This record gives sequence, structure tokens and C-alpha cells, in this order.
Amino acid sequence: MLLVKESRRAEKSEEVEFLIDSGVVHSVVPGTVLTAIGIEAYKTLKFVLADGTIIERHVGDAYFEYNGEGGAAPVVFGEVGDEPLLGATTLESLGLVLNPFKRELYPMRLMPARTYVSG
Repeated sequence: MLLVKESRRAEKSEEVEFLIDSGVVHSVVPGTVLTAIGIEAYKTLKFVLADGTIIERHVGDAYFEYNGEGGAAPVVFGEVGDEPLLGATTLESLGLVLNPFKRELYPMRLMPARTYVSG
């Protein structure tokens, strides 16, 4: 379960149970949930499903929290029949990685940037 909010400081929130799919770019949350907590769509994108079907969905921004850690990421307004999915951008925003073999989330190992000077 993750907490979904309009922003970090928002008081309205909703707990959502997700299927984690690190192969999906954006997370999907039922549109009714997003609207109820004050999230507005700002664009529409086309998505290609596994069977080749092209669908359009509205997209907005949400703030996600998991085990006390939070991060903002784009979110797709799911429609009837769409499953809540936790995608790669949200996982990265939360600093998490998925171990698909154990089906567990782990903290991301952050690597400091290094500047190379040629000489």
C-alpha cells in the first residue's frame, strides 16, 4: 500500500494497493481516486498495450509515500478495468528498486556523480 496525495503538504490522501511493474514508465491510479484528492490532468498521452491496442489516458502529477519516504511523479488517470500499477518513474522518485525474483522493494543504492577532468 502506498499513500497518494496531490502534493507533499496536501492533507487529502488515499491509500492505494499497487501491482509493481518496473517495465511500465508511469504509475496508474484510478481516475476517481485522483480527482477525489484534488489531482488534475494536464495532458493526454497514447499508450500501446501488449496486444498492440492503442489507448489514450489523462496524465497529471501526484506525490507518493511508502514507509515514510516520498516523491513526486507523473500519474496516469486509470479508467474502469485499468489496474493500479506502480511504474519506474515512481519507484525512482521514492528511491526504490524492485527485486523481481523475491518480489520485494529495496532502497536504491545512490552513486555520487563524478566529474572527469581531461588533461
